[in-house]
Amino acid sequence: MSGQSAPGEYMLSAMKSKLDFFSYRLSTVINSFKTLYTLPPEKVDAFLNSYEIYSHDWANEKQLIQDLGTGYVKQVQQKLVDYYSVLNHLCALGQVEKMYIPPAMDLSKSIIANQKLFEKKMSQDLNLGKESRVLDIGCGRGRVVHHMASLSGAKVTGVNIDDDQLNAARKFAAAKGFTKQCDFKKWNLNDLPFPFPDNHFDAIYHIQVFTYSKDLVKMCKELHRMMKPGGKFGCLDWVRLPKFNANDPYHAELMKRIKPLIGAIGTPSIDEYAGALREAGFEVLINENASIDGLQAPLIDQADVFFTRITKLVRFFVKCKVLPKHFNLLLDRLTKDGQAFVEADRARLVTTSHYIVAQKKK
Repeated sequence: MSGQSAPGEYMLSAMKSKLDFFSYRLSTVINSFKTLYTLPPEKVDAFLNSYEIYSHDWANEKQLIQDLGTGYVKQVQQKLVDYYSVLNHLCALGQVEKMYIPPAMDLSKSIIANQKLFEKKMSQDLNLGKESRVLDIGCGRGRVVHHMASLSGAKVTGVNIDDDQLNAARKFAAAKGFTKQCDFKKWNLNDLPFPFPDNHFDAIYHIQVFTYSKDLVKMCKELHRMMKPGGKFGCLDWVRLPKFNANDPYHAELMKRIKPLIGAIGTPSIDEYAGALREAGFEVLINENASIDGLQAPLIDQADVFFTRITKLVRFFVKCKVLPKHFNLLLDRLTKDGQAFVEADRARLVTTSHYIVAQKKK
């Protein structure tokens, strides 16, 4: 009898899991929609104005000082808060609540499913376990922190500069019963050193965050300081690829259009990224594009199509005066130049799915 009931129990469990996920997604969309609906004009303006930082690059400090002044690092930090305090709610309307497009690891699956596949791979590559002490830099709403903790049993600390996202992360962890495994602190990654002792973490990771690191070499040395001997660092990040030529007008124009779309300031090459880790004392174990055939475009296109459709629907409801006018401004800015990203990915000029794992020597 028990053998006969097993398939039925499995189906009920799978159905419950799908219903729970649907309920969670519905509540997330509703909460984010309410927040966006009631955004005051000054927050809308601050979000739209925050995009100016993406016309800059850390490598051109002279231009940063000219446009933002000598205190440009603090200016960038404030604009990042203005950007993400709204962006996280816009992204939560679709499949990018975690605010990243994952590597295309299984083209038969959704963006969310590919996120889970990548996070499972990184958890395994970092050797996370129940005794592991882990740091997530730029943790956003804490969804990746929770998944990494639930996969491995590790204790994960997430740091971020935005109070809105940190509060959402804490509420999510509490709702899931993970407050003992998931901890969250406010911190700006350019404020070095981090508030953690030497040789503290078994693993450190981030997902598409180090574009905000002003000095990649100093950052990698700080990672090395905080990590235990034998500990591992993992990242999925935005890099320019060997085919990219800054002197090619077509390449330069695509870069100009993509950086505001994905929220990028620095754009290191693969060699610069791996070189910074080696200079800090790490051994690079994995250095590859995690997408099938190195192409993330199918998932980028999936996200772009979804949000483009939402934008058209929003325009209709704004026209009918069901939604406030600022919805048009927000969605138009969010979806601008999505196909430029697809185009550049297919041309193998840039990617946000480059995967690196490095280890501190024992």
